[in-house]
Amino acid sequence: MARHIYSCPLRWSDMDAFGHVNNVVFLRYLEEARIDFMFRLAPGDGSPSFSGGSVVARHEIDYVRPLVHRHAPVTVESWVTKIGAASLTIAYEIKDPEQVYVRASTVVVPYDLAAGRPRRISAEEKSFLQEYVEGPAVAGRGAGKPSGSERAAA
Repeated sequence: MARHIYSCPLRWSDMDAFGHVNNVVFLRYLEEARIDFMFRLAPGDGSPSFSGGSVVARHEIDYVRPLVHRHAPVTVESWVTKIGAASLTIAYEIKDPEQVYVRASTVVVPYDLAAGRPRRISAEEKSFLQEYVEGPAVAGRGAGKPSGSERAAA
């Protein structure tokens, strides 16, 4: 299946006192990639899919190695690991071709802003999401542990 690829610029203000991207900033990177995936790539011209809003129910994040500021963007790969009736789980890797900095997952709940409550995933949304379904390689379930080469380099 496909992965959504987002090229995320690093900003000078992303860096903390230790000279690397601050842990909280990685959540912003995930948000940027998720919004790009769910809203810009929503199916159909003028489709109402994902336009009603969504809320984050859960984040899991494993910091594999530090990311220092540089001018080149970092890649955020996103894919879907679970589609439920009223929620979905998106997994991510923040990476360069040669190394992974972060593995994470987010549980997202579609939300009806007018009614002020969660809503079910529509058939159109489910069809779109299924194009990005991969196995459950998400943070906190074994996949967040660095490989032998990543541990050795850390």
